[in-house]
Amino acid sequence: MSESEIREPVNEQAVATIYGSLKTELNQIHSKITELEMEATEHSLVINTIQPLDPSRRCYRMIGGVLVERTVGEVLPAVQRNKEGIEEVIKRLHEALEKKGKEMANFEAKYKIRIRKHDSASKDDNALKEGSSSQGVLVGPAS
Repeated sequence: MSESEIREPVNEQAVATIYGSLKTELNQIHSKITELEMEATEHSLVINTIQPLDPSRRCYRMIGGVLVERTVGEVLPAVQRNKEGIEEVIKRLHEALEKKGKEMANFEAKYKIRIRKHDSASKDDNALKEGSSSQGVLVGPAS
């Protein structure tokens, strides 16, 4: 959702729904960036592995689910181009993430949204600490 697509919410439920969708979009962009960064790392590993090899040496490449036989000289430039394309997409996604983050911050400021930490988590931690100290360990007499 861009700012132009966001209509003025009529009640708190609508604000919460829009905020939730913005948060979901932000998480999806972040997940895609992480996925593509891993893929770029894999491409780097392949490039570093086959670069020192003889360009006429036989190698195999998966294209569309089909394993094809090529030479290192044919595969290396293709893998490098793919890596560059992935890096470009990552760059654009970072820009989109920044834009969506600003949009979300503006939305939070406009509707005075504050995220509360759950007190129950800290209470559970305290109960866990108290429970562990009240449960003693029975140790036999020293010999």
